Amino acid sequence: MRPHVDSHSDLVNLGRLGWDADFAEQFLPHAGQGLTPARVAVAHNYLYQLLGAEGEVMAEVSGRHRHQSAGSAAIPVVGDWVAMRPHQTEQKATIEAVLPRRTSFSRRAPGEPTRRQLVAANIDVVFLVCGLDDDFNVPRIERYLVAIRESGSDAVIVLNKADACSDVETARASIVKIAPDIPTHVMSCVQDVGVDALEAHLAPGRTIALIGSSGVGKSTIINRLLGVDRQRTRAVRQRDGRGRHTTTQRELIVMPDGALLIDTPGMRELQLWDARESLNDTFDDIETLATACRFRDCAHDQEPNCAVRSAVVAGTLSPRRLQNYLQLKHEGTQLQQRRNELERVEEQRRVKPIYRTVRSMHRNRLTDKG
Repeated sequence: MRPHVDSHSDLVNLGRLGWDADFAEQFLPHAGQGLTPARVAVAHNYLYQLLGAEGEVMAEVSGRHRHQSAGSAAIPVVGDWVAMRPHQTEQKATIEAVLPRRTSFSRRAPGEPTRRQLVAANIDVVFLVCGLDDDFNVPRIERYLVAIRESGSDAVIVLNKADACSDVETARASIVKIAPDIPTHVMSCVQDVGVDALEAHLAPGRTIALIGSSGVGKSTIINRLLGVDRQRTRAVRQRDGRGRHTTTQRELIVMPDGALLIDTPGMRELQLWDARESLNDTFDDIETLATACRFRDCAHDQEPNCAVRSAVVAGTLSPRRLQNYLQLKHEGTQLQQRRNELERVEEQRRVKPIYRTVRSMHRNRLTDKG
């Protein structure tokens, strides 16, 4: 591999991977150090499969970058652009830096209430895939929409498994009602219906991530878009209609037409990470109603003259939607409280040795004077 991009053909190849003038400008300081841009296609714990101007290469993160970059946000994830140093004698490389992310989809790490988990980066569009089977769940879709808005990516709602739904139009109408400004497509991979609508969102260099619960058909949709059975698929469990994990790792796939797809494992749960502003934007109908409440800090519970509760009574606001909004707001408050407590404990741990040193110095001075 050459040490840096220096030809028009290289720029064209990288452009198919989503490279543009903004990323090129961010990369300039690294180019002078003999580094090469590449994009993370697969992350295997500490080993990464990268795509660059001259094909695939396996790489590891340099010890210096791992040491100097505090927190998990500095660790490369699928979709990241990185600055790598190719090895001279073998088809390997070392990742020296991660370029600033344009967008990033994240969640609260399962089982770790104060750690953020990055799922994928530099996503242009998220296909939020939902099944129209027994697992169809509007509050869950609202939760995902908050996370997508927080990521900075555009959202497209994909209602798959239309063949398993007895009233598709009612289900679709329930989604359009909560997200009227987001494109919503109904499809059936079994009947091979609706794929054309998704293809309209594909474009050379555009990165699209498929995100959703287990068993909603993300891998099957990718196979339909590719025209080949590339991704492994499995049927849902018959006893409860719940999905089973088929995709076990995140992967960036380059399509023949130049679009890029990111396949992600199904999520059993999606806990939001610091999404207060996006929560308000996603539930902007409730936020608008709240401006007419008597109290500015109205919790929409038992307060008098609450415009939000009045809308529920009048039938213009779904009680389920209000309940989900309040639940997500409560989760956000709890998360912030835990993070504040963790920061307080960490600060105490940091300053405690300093106080000990100061007290010791003070005692020594008193002893010397005596």
